[in-house]
Amino acid sequence: MTRIDTDICVIGAGSGGLSVAAGAVQMGARVVLVEAGEMGGDCLNAGCVPSKALIAAAAAAQAQRRGFRGVAAVEPQIDFAAVKGHVADVIAEIAPFDSQERFEGLGCTVIRAFARFTAPDTVQAGDATIRARRFVIATGSRPFVPPIPGVETVPYLTNETIFALRERPDHLLVIGGGPIGIEMAQAHRRLGCAVTVIEGDRALGREDPEMAAPVLAALRDEGVVIREGQGVVKLSGSEGAVTVTLADGSSIGGSHVLMAVGRRVALDGMGLETARIAFDRKGVTVDDRLRSTTNRRVYAVGDAAGGLQFTHVAGYHAGIVVRQAVLGLPARACADHIPRATYSDPELAQIGLTEAEARAAHGDGLTVIRLDLSQNDRAVAQGRKAGLLKLMVVRGRPVGVSITGPQAGELIGFWALPITKGLKLSAITGLVLPYPTLSELSKRAAGAYFSPQLFGNPWVKRVVRLVQRLLP
Repeated sequence: MTRIDTDICVIGAGSGGLSVAAGAVQMGARVVLVEAGEMGGDCLNAGCVPSKALIAAAAAAQAQRRGFRGVAAVEPQIDFAAVKGHVADVIAEIAPFDSQERFEGLGCTVIRAFARFTAPDTVQAGDATIRARRFVIATGSRPFVPPIPGVETVPYLTNETIFALRERPDHLLVIGGGPIGIEMAQAHRRLGCAVTVIEGDRALGREDPEMAAPVLAALRDEGVVIREGQGVVKLSGSEGAVTVTLADGSSIGGSHVLMAVGRRVALDGMGLETARIAFDRKGVTVDDRLRSTTNRRVYAVGDAAGGLQFTHVAGYHAGIVVRQAVLGLPARACADHIPRATYSDPELAQIGLTEAEARAAHGDGLTVIRLDLSQNDRAVAQGRKAGLLKLMVVRGRPVGVSITGPQAGELIGFWALPITKGLKLSAITGLVLPYPTLSELSKRAAGAYFSPQLFGNPWVKRVVRLVQRLLP
């Protein structure tokens, strides 16, 4: 049995845990990093990285089908196994950055075992007993599998297993119409599968319905069947022949089922009660400093902190924790400025408040600016004019932005700084952006807020006429 005393013990080597460990050890702290599964966590191995690699291959296939004026459309020849080989290669190329070897090279002690608290200041991992001044729980989350009758006997896929599938599904049944379900549905349809999405409520239900509508319409145009307002009440069948029974009594047959109904925080078996760490089904109970409310030695980041489940949130949380646990500086987390994106085609992205949320919060003090992508010269040149930007403004400051269209996930980044820092739109209108670019749409939206004041105000016209008479 090995006993280790350290400054910081990080439990979980996903995005948040790796960021804490790398930052802390390079600043001089003694760090132990514990991981029972794969280094890099869900994002690298079963989430962001493989899904975007698959989406890229699917987009290449769709580009051939779409063609262009003067460029003939053709039906792509798809080698599904080779596409999955591309996904595996992408993971392998990025993996060294998250590897055990790299973190040991940085100076971390890396232990590949399951961590369990045996006391408020002690963790057992394999044959190592680790006593630390601070602990960071960064265990992430796992796919949630709802207790549907029949689920225990019918084979199903999750994001942890679907990327290893080398044989193309004939008909993929996606249970869940959130971002993961929608992304995987469109990608598999473009790669030659029949696809049906089943959503008990409204597909992309968290998003502004007006902004989500073009995404869902695009999927339907490509042949994805989307059944909304119908929950699944039963699963039956066997491998290659599965039947889903819906609440209205109808049934849908398919070859494979993908569970995409959400995620549950991975805290089981960690002995949190022994360490006097309060938690619930959402995650560790933390304050706005991401510190456990019942054990001051413990912080939680990412999904384990019980909030938004995004890789970039885990990275943001890591910075908050490093400031406190390593440098002893005050830092607090908030979620008002966190962007999100659904990587469908068209993409859908959001930062801050949606229109409905902004109206509820600000009432008549809200101004909504709407610009179609067809008003952007780059979009016109590319033949991708379908899209919309909505800018929510209160007293000259943006409080939310919604974008649907090509590269919406990239375009939303434009708004991260002004919303995070509370900048006024006047700070944006003075920017000079390269022409022609899609980002000009955002600057134009900011300028549109001032247009009525400049061009529709009779006092402005009177002042201009007076200035014109006085100028030499």
